[in-house]
Formats: sequence, C-alpha cells, structure tokens
Amino acid sequence: MEHETLRTVKFTEAVALKFDKIALKLGRSKRQLFTQMVDYFFRSKKDPSDLNDEFLKTTLLKSHKDYIGFIRTQENELLIPIKTDVTRMLVKLGEIVDRFNTQVLKHNDNLMAKQMVLLNNQDTQIRKFSQTDEFMKLVFNKLETKEQLKGKFILILESYIKARNSFGITTAGKEKDELIQKTKELINRL
Repeated sequence: MEHETLRTVKFTEAVALKFDKIALKLGRSKRQLFTQMVDYFFRSKKDPSDLNDEFLKTTLLKSHKDYIGFIRTQENELLIPIKTDVTRMLVKLGEIVDRFNTQVLKHNDNLMAKQMVLLNNQDTQIRKFSQTDEFMKLVFNKLETKEQLKGKFILILESYIKARNSFGITTAGKEKDELIQKTKELINRL
C-alpha cells in the first residue's frame, strides 16, 4: 500500500467556518470536499477569484447561440412557409366570402323578390277565385229563379189557356178583359 503524503493548508477562522458549512451541507468530509474542489478548478480551468465566471458565460452564450440558430432554422423551414400558406388561405377564404355575399345573397334576394311576386299573384288569384265563386252562386241562384219563373209562367199560361178555351161565343167581352187583366197581374208578380 502506498503511503499518501499529506500537506496542510492554513486559512482563517471565517474561511474554516464556511468550509465546515459547505462540507456539512454536501455531506462529505473536508478532505474529500477539498480534493473535489481542486479537481473541479483543475478540469474546468476556472479562476476561483473570478466571481463572474467568464467561462460559464461563454458556454451559456454558445448554447444560447445554438438555440437561437435552431429557432431561426425552424422559423425559415417551418414557420414562414406555414404563415405564407395561412395568409394565402385567408385571402382565398376572403374571396369566397365576398363571392358568397355578392352572388349567393344577391341570388337569394332575387329569389325572395320573385317569391313575393308569386305570393302577391297567388293572393290576387285567390281573391279572383272567391269573387268568381260568389258570381257563380249568383248565376246559379238566378238560373234557379229563372227556372222557377218559367214554371210559374207556364202555370199562368196554362190557366189562361184553359179559361180562354172555356169561353164560348156567348161570353161577354168584359169577362175576356178580366181574364187578360188577371193574367197580366199574375205575370207582374213574378
């Protein structure tokens, strides 16, 4: 077994307290923590007196530039073509809406106007049909009345003919005149 040569480092009481707190917080021995600190600074080539840590900044900036480059690449390859396509699609949709508004709605307005004309014509036809029905009823009633008049007139005529045939040569002219007068009265009552 190889024997390690130990060396000592002297530091102030305040640094010793901080060193104890760090070792306790990380759960390591002071020797192990010190060894790890030395290894860290040796490998990273960082200067412990540089609190801003330029190496860390440089690393972060390099990573940041990589991310920005990736985002710009995605923007050029995906986002800009998508935006262009969406813009083109919105323009076409606007044209479709304009055509719909100008042609389809205009056609619908024309159709509605024609339907209103048809409805008005239909209302006029309905009124004319109802007037025609009333006129037909009147004509039918008049025809019925005319037929009744003919029948009554025929009865009056037949009674006149019978009365006239019953008259003989000796019948006075006065009776003949009375018969004519009665027949006229009956006809006037029709």
